[in-house]
Amino acid sequence: MVDVKSLVGTKGAVVVFVANGCPTARAYEDRLNALADKARANGIAMVAVNSNNPALSPPDSAEEMSKRTYRFPYVKDSDGSLAKEFGAVCTPHAFLLDGDRQVLYAGRIDDSRLGDRITSTDLENAMGDLIAGRDVRVSRTEPFGCSIVW
Repeated sequence: MVDVKSLVGTKGAVVVFVANGCPTARAYEDRLNALADKARANGIAMVAVNSNNPALSPPDSAEEMSKRTYRFPYVKDSDGSLAKEFGAVCTPHAFLLDGDRQVLYAGRIDDSRLGDRITSTDLENAMGDLIAGRDVRVSRTEPFGCSIVW
């Protein structure tokens, strides 16, 4: 059992909802690891959360989750309550919180599943604003990916 509140860094946290069975979420694994390294170096913790029901989506069992290569905590939201509390609708769906756990950004990680087609690094931009002590300039974007399997 993990209390997500304990995973907040000195500046804040990124909570990103992902799923093993989602090709879009899988395409982001390396990018999320790179973002987590940048975040960690700047006092922002990162946690990946899998809220899919493993009975309906077998690739999202705890056993399958252990095969992912995230370099930051990857936890199971067994009953989907955390995803519902955040309002997560798909995987990946990212949320940037400040040190007081207030949501500053919600939405996509960037604007393309394909890394060579990215034109807007939305989550990274929001993290940069937080690190610099600025208001987050773009606080919401439309996430895309696979629906969460309730």
